[in-house]
Amino acid sequence: MREAKKTIILGVTGSIAAYKSCEIITALAKDSVDVHVLLTKEAGQFITPLTLQTLSHNKVITDMFELPTEWNPVHTALADKAELVLIAPASANIIGKLANGICDDILSCVIFATKAPVLIAPAMNEKMYKHKVVQENITKLKKIGYNFIGPIKGSLACGCVDIGHLAEIKDIVNEAKRLLSAFANNEQTDRSLRRATRRRLSTRMPKYTKAG
Repeated sequence: MREAKKTIILGVTGSIAAYKSCEIITALAKDSVDVHVLLTKEAGQFITPLTLQTLSHNKVITDMFELPTEWNPVHTALADKAELVLIAPASANIIGKLANGICDDILSCVIFATKAPVLIAPAMNEKMYKHKVVQENITKLKKIGYNFIGPIKGSLACGCVDIGHLAEIKDIVNEAKRLLSAFANNEQTDRSLRRATRRRLSTRMPKYTKAG
């Protein structure tokens, strides 16, 4: 029996590294991962929905108010489908939104509605990354269970070589696959526990017989 595809929601935010989301999609697709892309308004200035849709073979969502093809609000439908939400590249803006409970676009709304793990791969100018507010936001998110990979030291859009470069694609993909596997194992454990609980409850329920 063929194993069902795993589902990843890939959030692409406003960063010059947005083009690297194409490599991420291609690498995940090779491992039979079903990738659904959420493109923020800012990211749309760097890469087009058509490119990402062609690579992922799924419609790219840019607007949380799009009419769904079936009655199911877009953000909750995607949130329920997700087995991992990967944000790559992740801007200082989306990190700040998540750390402060702001959900004003499709990506932030999906993240707050999902039970799936979230992996964040920051990419930004080194001065922005080192800013006290950004560092506090990252620390806050880590404390409540969000996962981070990178950034690393590398060439930045400003021309310098410093921290802020998106992590290597292979490292992002490997970490995404690790979290997918861990989530699947946890889900299987939860299902087993629920079945065992139902069996225990059913054996304890009193049995009634007809009088006479």
